[in-house]
Amino acid sequence: MNTHVLDTSTRSWTPSVLDTASAWWLTALDRIERSGAADPAIRLLQRGIRSLPLGEARDLLRGRPLGHPVHPVLVQVPIGCWLSAAVLDIAPAGRSAPTTLTAVGLAGAAPAAVAGWADWADLPPEQARVGLVHAVSNVAAVACYTASLAARLRGHSAKGRLWSLGGLAAVAMSGALGGHVAYRQAVGPHPAA
Repeated sequence: MNTHVLDTSTRSWTPSVLDTASAWWLTALDRIERSGAADPAIRLLQRGIRSLPLGEARDLLRGRPLGHPVHPVLVQVPIGCWLSAAVLDIAPAGRSAPTTLTAVGLAGAAPAAVAGWADWADLPPEQARVGLVHAVSNVAAVACYTASLAARLRGHSAKGRLWSLGGLAAVAMSGALGGHVAYRQAVGPHPAA
């Protein structure tokens, strides 16, 4: 005999913290998409990037030989290094590995940024607006990790770990913004050459 009875009563739905945070996030992104405040700067930057004499390097930076943008591939280096450094900062082992990973992450950020700017230069306004905030978040991350590396090299590992945590927060924000551009705004691959 089954004593479990399925509750089919109609109860009022209470949004969870995650639902509330998600609604806030999507509302903020919608506001960024609709705000034209940065449009003059965006148009100027896009024109400047498109006018760079990159030749065939532009196609390579945009991933045409792969059939998809190369920027998401390149960001794996800094993100992986910086996340690994954060894990090693928690571990009781030596302190040189997080410093090395922080430095390698900073070196890997440059090619990822160049490829990202090459993609961004051709985005329509709504996507370019969110992409600009994505780029600003990346600049904040690089600044935090640069401060982290400098502190670590001076022997201030606690300060380096704090800067690293700030950088990781900026990377998380940037990743969420990049994901929004790539998936919700549906920036897809560039046509094959």
